[in-house]
Amino acid sequence: MELSSDKARIIAGSLNYRFEGLVIAVAQDAKSSAVLMVAFMNPQAVEKTLTTGLAHYFSTERRRLWLKGEESGHYQHVEDFYVDCDKDTVLLRVRQAVGACHLGYGSCFFRKLRWGRLESILPKVFSPKKVYGETA
Repeated sequence: MELSSDKARIIAGSLNYRFEGLVIAVAQDAKSSAVLMVAFMNPQAVEKTLTTGLAHYFSTERRRLWLKGEESGHYQHVEDFYVDCDKDTVLLRVRQAVGACHLGYGSCFFRKLRWGRLESILPKVFSPKKVYGETA
């Protein structure tokens, strides 16, 4: 999916950026429908996503735009882009390279509440220390 800059700007401009100028972005695996992660997008992230076909987000921690996979190489190739009824949340159906979670899992939702405890239910798909270095 790659749109022209003009079309991407129109789509980005039509969204309701309610949360400090951001919309919620849910990344979902296009094949399995598993939810991979939840992040935020500003208008620039929406435009970059729509024009490149790669998921871009706005990091609330670093206060900057980021391309998913810029450090790890674990890019998200966007297949479909959905907008909810209030236009304040987007759903990206993506092809995820390796894993979405910086802790080494395929999905950030690797914990499940079982018997009153949170348990890891997914295997790690990569080593964060090997990908990100000793600071991981």
